Amino acid sequence: MNPSRRHLLLALAATPAALLAAHAQANPFKLPTVHVWKSPTCGCCTAWVDHMRAAGFTVNITEVDDTGPTRKRLGMPAKLGSCHTALVGGYVLEGHVPANDVKRLLRTKTAGLGLSVPGMPVGSPGMEMGPRLDPYDVLLVQRDGRTSVFSHYPKTKPQA
Repeated sequence: MNPSRRHLLLALAATPAALLAAHAQANPFKLPTVHVWKSPTCGCCTAWVDHMRAAGFTVNITEVDDTGPTRKRLGMPAKLGSCHTALVGGYVLEGHVPANDVKRLLRTKTAGLGLSVPGMPVGSPGMEMGPRLDPYDVLLVQRDGRTSVFSHYPKTKPQA
């Protein structure tokens, strides 16, 4: 085999490896699957699932008439409840939590039960209603039920 052809073949063989290495640097960890419990008729829950998928998550759905028992089983206090409950990477998610906050939680391995966006604030992922954006907090929930603000959205659209 002549040297030019050998260099070409080596370059072609190295290209997939280089692409994989570049992808690994851009996305240093694989996103875990999100398991969501939601009502089969809830459009805003479906929109939140779409938001999570658009952000790169694989989402599995279990349709239930009432998310309360799942929320209780997973340890999320009822006062922090919303319309759907999810589990990802060992963390509980309650409500319309932006995907970028879920990614940050997973990346930093923050101690706690999970994240909650209580209620259904307008402008949170899945609760879009035209140009209206209400301010809201994403709460970091500890296993004992205590909370602290993980992120604050002051009338700005969260990033995916």
